[in-house]
Amino acid sequence: MTHDHDLVLRPTPAQTEAALNPPPGRTGGDLVVETLAGLGATTVFGLPGQHALGMFDALRRSDLRYIGLRVENNAGFAADAYGRITGEAAPLLLSTGPGALTSLAALQEAAAASAPVLAISSQVPTAGLGGGRHGYLHELPDQAASFRGVVKSVHTVRTQSQIPSAIEAAWTSALTAPHGPVWVEIPQDALLAETAIPVVTGGDAFPEELPPRPELTAVAADLLSKAARPAIIAGGGVVRADASGKLRQLAERLQAPVVTTPGGKGAFPWTHPLSLQSWIEDRHTTDFLEDADVLLVVGSGLGELSSNYHTFKPRGRVVQIEADLGKLESNHPALGIHADARLALQALLETVPVREDATAEDRVREVLAKVADRIDSQELTLEQDVLASVRGALPASSPSFWDMTILAYWAWSAFDAKGPNHMHSAQGAGGLGYAFPAALGAAAADPARPVLAVSGDGGALYSIAELATARQYDLDVTWLIVDDGGYGILREYMNDAFGEATATELSRPDYVALAESFGVPGVRTTPETLEQDLAKALAAPGPSVVLLPAVLRMFAPTHLG
Repeated sequence: MTHDHDLVLRPTPAQTEAALNPPPGRTGGDLVVETLAGLGATTVFGLPGQHALGMFDALRRSDLRYIGLRVENNAGFAADAYGRITGEAAPLLLSTGPGALTSLAALQEAAAASAPVLAISSQVPTAGLGGGRHGYLHELPDQAASFRGVVKSVHTVRTQSQIPSAIEAAWTSALTAPHGPVWVEIPQDALLAETAIPVVTGGDAFPEELPPRPELTAVAADLLSKAARPAIIAGGGVVRADASGKLRQLAERLQAPVVTTPGGKGAFPWTHPLSLQSWIEDRHTTDFLEDADVLLVVGSGLGELSSNYHTFKPRGRVVQIEADLGKLESNHPALGIHADARLALQALLETVPVREDATAEDRVREVLAKVADRIDSQELTLEQDVLASVRGALPASSPSFWDMTILAYWAWSAFDAKGPNHMHSAQGAGGLGYAFPAALGAAAADPARPVLAVSGDGGALYSIAELATARQYDLDVTWLIVDDGGYGILREYMNDAFGEATATELSRPDYVALAESFGVPGVRTTPETLEQDLAKALAAPGPSVVLLPAVLRMFAPTHLG
């Protein structure tokens, strides 16, 4: 009797011939790029370095498109965005030591946001592995140790024959829910040496599915069907799982109001009658969610930002659907369902009956009215007008990428993303410099629509070198820089906490002139002309910079009592 797992795919005569007579001049680097191409990769990001030259030389012999950035961390942000937009594992090619370590902050953001990034780094020669002090350039006692606490999995290669299998295993890991960054490292000599290993002609990497346990979804369905005041919190896991359609169906069936977290922007339609939008950092919303007798949390760990800074204390039953096992019940006791959001929502849709509730939409309108009154009472017209201008200028189908800046903090709560996977920020790990290089990665992923990046002047200085990248590859990204003369949000925090700010004021360049020196058009705008200037820049092909000198303020928080 033959079992499925006994079946072997036999090579064709052409494959046999290619295997027995591989083309000359190939190296371990070719095995890297051949494996990536076989797995379906079309674009790689990175930065060359001495130990990694074998990989980069092999790119010349491949059909892979290379997007080279000027700083490894920025290359990581670009790969992160490419992975978010396409849902594919985005290859990131790096060199050893300083080059590898410079990518750590970007990989932390990818891990926090569940973005699939396949980082492939060189290593010192094989003889230098093992922790000895051999004095090789870029040598670390244990390079992989620096990444184990950041990425999903680490794969260290020692011989050429291990390269295809290691990359396939990493690819599978990156795309298994929850998605995330992975790390592969290959010694310099393995990359440079000629290889007799046959050309890699295909890939066999199938991410494992993460279905819910049926006994748990049965209990969840029973709780939701009997609930008097159900509500839903939708996080980034809904977006990553492409589950927004199923979320909407379930919410409508249950007549359950939905609030989206900063990472879940666009997971639920902004103007839907059941939409509480994203005002999760508001006490009125927090009170509403606490009053739910059954709260369904999908794709969120209810971390700091998603719990109004841990002031949220649910009184009813919590059902939490989460693909990241470490986040399951990490902040609140719940009926924890370890599953991909799409599969779990589908299971609930197959079980939960239609629930009638004539009051749900009225209760949503009441909460949103209270939120609006609270914001309006603070006389923040400038900030609301600026955000409205950005929304008015940005095409509905265009993605936007936001740095850690005051306007982004507003956008987390008040910006209509117009759809799932359209708004992205660095709120996962909270590092500066994300927006512009990430937007470049998104533009590389989908050149058919313009992309917006939003930074403050402090965050802009982290990635200003990538203006050269934008120009070199003619990527269609408009970069809005809000110049308030320093680290604006930190200035507010320090003034509130200590009465005055320290180390927040910055000397900065003329961003318009600087952009033009890179061959990138720039324009200085005002709050009154922002929408017109931004729309014009977005409509023009290629990169551009729009500079808005303005000091914006944050709305008052509600988590401080």
